[in-house]
Amino acid sequence: MMARSNHPAVANRTVLALLGAALATGGGLALAAHFDRLNWVDTNARLVPGTAAPPTWVFVALITAATALALLCLRWLYAQIFRMPTARIWRIEADDAAGHTTLASRTAALPVAADIEEFPGVRSASAWLTGHRDTPELHMIVTAEPDADVSALRRRIATEAVTALRHALEIDEITAELELRFADADRPARLH
Repeated sequence: MMARSNHPAVANRTVLALLGAALATGGGLALAAHFDRLNWVDTNARLVPGTAAPPTWVFVALITAATALALLCLRWLYAQIFRMPTARIWRIEADDAAGHTTLASRTAALPVAADIEEFPGVRSASAWLTGHRDTPELHMIVTAEPDADVSALRRRIATEAVTALRHALEIDEITAELELRFADADRPARLH
């Protein structure tokens, strides 16, 4: 299964597009007003009539709008920081053993990323495991070289890295989500 896990990017692009459109429209209207192209704008009129302070409700409205904008900015910042699902601690107990083993899901996913980084055409890889120990979900972000064979890379990830993880965890199935990115051709590859 191939999916996109970078959900905040969609919101970022939408907000930036709307903000860009609003700023372009405002700038265009300001230029049109400056060159006297708008019939409904009097170029000789004052921008703010009089010198008296505005009514109290104007200040309340500005403070409310500024607070709402600050909260939206904090929500956006939170979405940027927490993009991937959080790791879990799994408790593994054998039927015939008296003790148990604890394993962080992130620790179990690190070898998957290390294996994928060794594949030809891969610049970097990261992996996360989430969900319950019996039904884990593997999330991978792989940055490939611009000329990488995508189908071969995807096939190798599924048949080698994911299969090795399944065997290591001793489970029959694992849900895998792969986000494949392409490296910038102008930037040199990292040396390991």
